[in-house]
Amino acid sequence: MQLDFFRQLSTRVRSALQAPVPVRAVEQSAAADLEEIARHLLRALGCADLATRVRVRWNARMRSTAGTAFAGKSLVHLNPRLREFGDAEIDRTLRHELAHLLAHHRAGRRRISAHGREWQQACRDLGLADEKRCHDLPLPRRQMPARHFYRCPACATVLRRVRPLRGKSACLECCRQHVGGAYSDRFRFVKIAAPAA
Repeated sequence: MQLDFFRQLSTRVRSALQAPVPVRAVEQSAAADLEEIARHLLRALGCADLATRVRVRWNARMRSTAGTAFAGKSLVHLNPRLREFGDAEIDRTLRHELAHLLAHHRAGRRRISAHGREWQQACRDLGLADEKRCHDLPLPRRQMPARHFYRCPACATVLRRVRPLRGKSACLECCRQHVGGAYSDRFRFVKIAAPAA
């Protein structure tokens, strides 16, 4: 039934593209159809309140990301380049991002990992078994040079980052080895100058 709805969506988009309609209007129409699919999926899972709030938008500024979800706004952004890969990829990415919204909705105020077990369960509920956290689509990737460097005071592991660390961060390997995986200030990363290449 959902695939029939998706086929109707692609037929409507194709017919709209043949008519002399501004591209922005077609994109908004397609996003509205995707929103309706999202609402249908969420209602089928018993999340009617989330279904009423969910919004789906195309985001032309996206480059290498297939989609993003903003749980606080019940908003999903999709990369318009997904159209190049067919309806099945748009559907999979929409469900992937909806799983983020669903997992946060179910967790309430409790903090959860972005691609943790709550998200994995939401993926299964939305029909995505064994979903990976990242896509493997041939979208252009931009390499950013690391400008922030940190060192673990215990094992001397160097951490290279494009963006600076926010808050307290410690060496995971040392924390696992010495304190059972709990955070310890003994292994907190220390900012250093750029190491020699």
